[in-house]
Amino acid sequence: MSANLYAAFRRRFPKTLEKPFVVTQDGTAVSYGEIERQSAQFANLLVSLGIRPGDRVAAQVEKSPAVVSLYLGCLRAGATYLPLNTAYTGEELDYFLSDAKPRLFVCDPSIQTSSVDLASRCGVSHCLTLDANGKGSATEQASAQDDTFKTVESAPSDLAAILYSSGTTGKPKGAMLSHGALKANAIALQAAWRFGPGDVLLHALPIFHTHGLFVAINTVLMNGTHMIFHSHFDPSAVINDLPKATVFMGVPTYYTRLLGKGALTNESCQSVRLFISGSAPLLTETFQNFTERTGHTIVERYGLTEAGIITSANPDKPRKAGTVGWPLEGVTLRLADDNDTPVAAGQTGGVQIKGSSLFSGYWNNPDKTAEEFTPDGFFQTGDIGCYEDDGQLTLVGRAKDMFISGGFNVFPKEIEQVVDSMDGVEECAIIGLPHPDFGESGLAIVVAEPGATVDAEIIRAALKKTVANYKVPKRVVLANELPRNAMGKVLKNALRETYRVQWDEWIKGR
Repeated sequence: MSANLYAAFRRRFPKTLEKPFVVTQDGTAVSYGEIERQSAQFANLLVSLGIRPGDRVAAQVEKSPAVVSLYLGCLRAGATYLPLNTAYTGEELDYFLSDAKPRLFVCDPSIQTSSVDLASRCGVSHCLTLDANGKGSATEQASAQDDTFKTVESAPSDLAAILYSSGTTGKPKGAMLSHGALKANAIALQAAWRFGPGDVLLHALPIFHTHGLFVAINTVLMNGTHMIFHSHFDPSAVINDLPKATVFMGVPTYYTRLLGKGALTNESCQSVRLFISGSAPLLTETFQNFTERTGHTIVERYGLTEAGIITSANPDKPRKAGTVGWPLEGVTLRLADDNDTPVAAGQTGGVQIKGSSLFSGYWNNPDKTAEEFTPDGFFQTGDIGCYEDDGQLTLVGRAKDMFISGGFNVFPKEIEQVVDSMDGVEECAIIGLPHPDFGESGLAIVVAEPGATVDAEIIRAALKKTVANYKVPKRVVLANELPRNAMGKVLKNALRETYRVQWDEWIKGR
């Protein structure tokens, strides 16, 4: 039996293929039969362009059902899908395309000219377009192809996707995700969250990262049911469609904004059996306020780009704020000290994992891959956690400097390097601090060169032209120096302590 992920989905499709898979906000339904035909056309298009199994297909496009067909077409053709955040700038795209060397880059028509030039410089053979309505040269050329395709036979270890996330060195790294790993995680999630034939997912997430694409869409496909597809998150639109859904997945920002709407009530949520939150820490206040307002207790879960979902609270058991549940089926999790020795009960330790959903390594970076694994094969997540009395995991911090803003990973070193290169800046340190909307957000502490004058808003404006908006610190402050230890390393814990009160006051007064 082929291990191709699409083949696994296909075996779970409803017997009647005319049943809906996607229903858009305007009520347009796309059936399972249409998805099968459209994905076949995309697969045939890829083959006609000379794309072979293992070749990369990069896409920086707005959310639409057509993008899902493109993703599935890549799986069927054996190509490796590379979704890219729509907020990435030209400089960031240059790195991704140069590193991954895709054969095809699919972009929005509005940036076609610059994208064609960029693709040419990076050695990309083909550049096609796809807009938010599913229109463009990609769908035009695909529609001329045969709507049947024999899905490529794949081994469990064959790559299905590469997802980039920035690294602590400032260099983004591509997590290689196999057909077998994505299949294992989708099956585990369907079971853990009790997905059944009557479930309908309200999908308001972006689909260029793990949460919206692999967690949400893959679980629905594995369940053979349908989802209500919102092009973007709008709290009023979500509340309006909640009565049609049974499951909602969101990041903490979504829940704070839903709570800001008076229309969110127990009555509006009556049909929903499961609210799930992840990709960033959920504040206790948000957790409690949501329960008080709706009568529903949010299910928190914990995951990584490199592993999909690792742990989840149990829908059938009591839940409490701050805990992220138990390991999923197929996941082995341990808490270890700096010597990779499991810590005693009640102690904190580094979260290390093994499992069938774990990534295959970092693209073109074997040294980094080896560095992140222990000698006995556990992946070191960089998170610090402890077990509750009932065995649930609670995350207490991160060994690395990464923070998560609005559901997206932010690695300070990448932004610090940009700020350090600006005129008049001697050095910069960026820390993540709690934010009521985004879970966490960045604060930049900047030291000016002797005699130089720097302006905080000019720094933020310059960053907005260079990096994705979610990476831009919400606030920039000036300092005379940065605290350091005896080895010269900047003490970011000291910075968090120094600026926390000032940050909280700014948040309250904004």
